[in-house]
Amino acid sequence: MNKKVHIYRYVTEGTFDSYMWQLIESKQKFISQIMTSKSPVRSCEDVDDTALSYAEVKALATGNPAIKEKMALDVEVSKLKLLKANFVSNHYRLEDDISKNFPQQIAVLKENIEGYKSDLEQYQANKITDPERFVMEVGGTAFYEKKEAGAALLAVCQSMKQADAMINVGQYQGFSIRLKFDSWNKEFILSLKNENVYRVSLGSDENGNIIRINNALEAIPQKLAEAERKLETVQGQMKNAMEEVKKPFPKEEELNQKLERLSELNALLNMDEKETVMEGEAEQDEPGKEKRSIHEKISAYKKSTQLENTEDRIGISSEICIG
Repeated sequence: MNKKVHIYRYVTEGTFDSYMWQLIESKQKFISQIMTSKSPVRSCEDVDDTALSYAEVKALATGNPAIKEKMALDVEVSKLKLLKANFVSNHYRLEDDISKNFPQQIAVLKENIEGYKSDLEQYQANKITDPERFVMEVGGTAFYEKKEAGAALLAVCQSMKQADAMINVGQYQGFSIRLKFDSWNKEFILSLKNENVYRVSLGSDENGNIIRINNALEAIPQKLAEAERKLETVQGQMKNAMEEVKKPFPKEEELNQKLERLSELNALLNMDEKETVMEGEAEQDEPGKEKRSIHEKISAYKKSTQLENTEDRIGISSEICIG
């Protein structure tokens, strides 16, 4: 009936409104955990646990300060549980890194380092230092001119009929030469192999391709140094992970204290069950005997709950749903 409407939300201080908005907040947190992948936890608790019982409504209506403390504790405990879940998830990840990922990386890096060292020795032993003594074997023929060798490589490329198939071409400075056509990138790839493999993208210039091949071999010392630095880094990460995995959750004591206090508040606010337990205790009290303190009654209530955890709960509970 109206193109535009205004929605007003009134909240009254010191009333039941604060708890209703807390329920909406809890529902939003619950939905956010499902609708986003940013949450570190893999599960979430049922929001029905926040529903008020008759006793809690009565306590709220009478201005019981325990309700306010309970609401604050619910939020703090939820945050601490989320932090602990994140801590545990990170702990499991570190354990996987220590037992599997880091050892695999270290093994691969050590193997690569040994290969680079062997390749460097091979290159230094067969390196052509005099440009006049250049030689490259392509297709079983030795070429002593760079341009001729480069032209022979391009001829082999043009004669290739099968894509993504590696073929042996010849030898150069102690390394075997292999060629293939990369159908994905639409280019010819030359591979130099002794222990490790060094790939070079070929162009259309004969001399330019020889320069690229020489540059790939000249880069072996840099690759060796890079692999050694990476190995040192991974070993340091593994050492730090082994130290981190030994550390306990830093806020474990705080979480336990808040959970204990929240349990006490829940017992105090659960008046229906508490009164039933206290009535049973009153029948057993002897005349003239002093009544026990609230703390003693709460302890007795906890023990009775543990003993009767397989029986049906006494009392009627109610859930208040905010639409």
